[in-house]
Amino acid sequence: QAREWAQQLRGQARIDLSASRLKLALQCGGSDAFSGVSGNPLAAWVARELIRCGGAANLAETDELIGAEPYVIDRVRDAATARRFLEMIERFKERVSWHGASAEGNPSGGNKYRGLYNIVLKSIGAAMKRHPDVPLDGCLEYSQPIPESGYWFMDSPGNDLESIAGQVASGCNMIYFVTGNGSITNFPFVPTVKIVTTSQRFELLAEDMDVNAGAYQDGASMDELGQQLFERTLAVAAGERTRGEAAGHSQVSIWRDWPQRNADALEQLLATPAPTGEPLAIRTEQAPDVRIDALDTPKGAVLDRIGLVLPTSLCSGQIARLAAQRLNQGALPAQLGLSRFAALVHTEGCGVSGGASEDIYARMLLGYLTHPSVALALLLEHGCEKTHNDYMRAALDDAGVDAERYGFASVQLDGGIDRVLARIEAWFTDRAQRAAPPQPCQVGLAALRLGMLAGGDVSKGAAQALAQLVRWIVNEGGTVVIPEGAGLADCPPFRDGLVIAESSKSTIAHGQVAARAGIHLMEAPTEHWTESLSGLGASGVQVLLAHVGEHPRQGHPMIPTLQVSAATNVMALYSDDLDARLEGDEEAWGRQLLDLVIEVASRRRQPRLWERGVTDFQITRGLLGVSM
Repeated sequence: QAREWAQQLRGQARIDLSASRLKLALQCGGSDAFSGVSGNPLAAWVARELIRCGGAANLAETDELIGAEPYVIDRVRDAATARRFLEMIERFKERVSWHGASAEGNPSGGNKYRGLYNIVLKSIGAAMKRHPDVPLDGCLEYSQPIPESGYWFMDSPGNDLESIAGQVASGCNMIYFVTGNGSITNFPFVPTVKIVTTSQRFELLAEDMDVNAGAYQDGASMDELGQQLFERTLAVAAGERTRGEAAGHSQVSIWRDWPQRNADALEQLLATPAPTGEPLAIRTEQAPDVRIDALDTPKGAVLDRIGLVLPTSLCSGQIARLAAQRLNQGALPAQLGLSRFAALVHTEGCGVSGGASEDIYARMLLGYLTHPSVALALLLEHGCEKTHNDYMRAALDDAGVDAERYGFASVQLDGGIDRVLARIEAWFTDRAQRAAPPQPCQVGLAALRLGMLAGGDVSKGAAQALAQLVRWIVNEGGTVVIPEGAGLADCPPFRDGLVIAESSKSTIAHGQVAARAGIHLMEAPTEHWTESLSGLGASGVQVLLAHVGEHPRQGHPMIPTLQVSAATNVMALYSDDLDARLEGDEEAWGRQLLDLVIEVASRRRQPRLWERGVTDFQITRGLLGVSM
């Protein structure tokens, strides 16, 4: 289908159209004290010209206009528009308060470091994206279509990519992204023109940035720079590629749901006690005599050795993916004794509130850094987020983990995409010169850490087989982690097979490392499959086993994910995507599952969909996370 569409598109010729067709998304990220001096006023200058031509411009990021309300509505079409804007500001504040947060938490650590030390200062600069000559013509809900020419405000979070996604959905076909630190943001199919606020930062990242607004501080006039950007915009609209398009790099994130709907439950959520970390007491059973082919390393026997490139924010995620792909194509995996390199691309970072959600975030990143299968890991920051490399160093220190074990790189501070990719490769190459190859060894089930979950209905026979597998592993000193809620944890035959009471509480927090052997019930704030899968991975499990009662699901990008089913319709429809069909003698299903897990744990077999790259990863925000 894609090839057919591509042929049709190649046959289309460009024609002259009026600039009135342009709808401009105005955004800023990685802001600094000059964002409101050079970059945002430059974007506003061109927005004014496009509106004069009959085009439109869209201002967003509600929480990043708090404190600048008088300026935004200094010129406005009518009183109703002014009231609507102020109502949206108040609504945003109220919804944030339901989550135990406030807009005061919006400036990231990078914002503060670069002079924007409170929300009002940040907002005053952000509001400069409206030219003083241009009135506010109306207010739109998130992704509501722009109805006509003019200057429009759209309700959205301050999270850049979530906000941009709404602007594109509203009809914007050109994006101005103003950045102080040099954010590499690019939308997948709408051109993103990146405007840097200072010459020094532009020169550092010239290969990835489009426009140097810092020339204004160097003496160029705003009219001169505005005219240049206006002409550049028309050229991009006519097909000239931006830096981001030429790099083939893009990111997108849609405004995430906020589970917390009112203030009443906030106090109860904040008062919820933390899990104890003690495993559940269950009935165990003598296991068959099986052995796992493992690897003997200086830190003990492990089931796998992976090189991890860990992005510390959404904005560095796609670069981490590019790095892992590049590393897997060379000789480094073999030289380092690794099975592969992996990257955990996620949608979190500077755009989420602090408190409980940030605790989950940091806990999960630490869980993956210290995962038993991770032999080497490098942390990749974008360079302007709250969860930057220094934040992660402090988190490692607080957890008693030596930060010197890890590599650190920065997309912005290392000079852009190509340079940081080279730096990442150099760090792992240096480690290859010191690497001692792991030696094969054999271990018992005590070394196994298994994550187990279910999607859809679980038959009685399948539940009993899964419970038997748990009894065997726990009896031998191994570890099993299961998410709470829908699926196995709420399946009566499974619980009865282990003698787990319905009132049993979670033993570990979401994404918490399961430090004690045994069976653990992990907190699962949502029923989102990928969030549960990602939380299980952070707990330290080395293999994931899923029963699917509806259809196969995504696997985990780092941890092999087996999918089995006893549902007749699922087996009939998706036989080629399943790792095992549970049919025939139900008494033999437990041993069938055990043998399957041993094969994967011994690296003799890869799960079918996992091998094809059908994977996903997402860090939960919990019940209190909110986009800001």
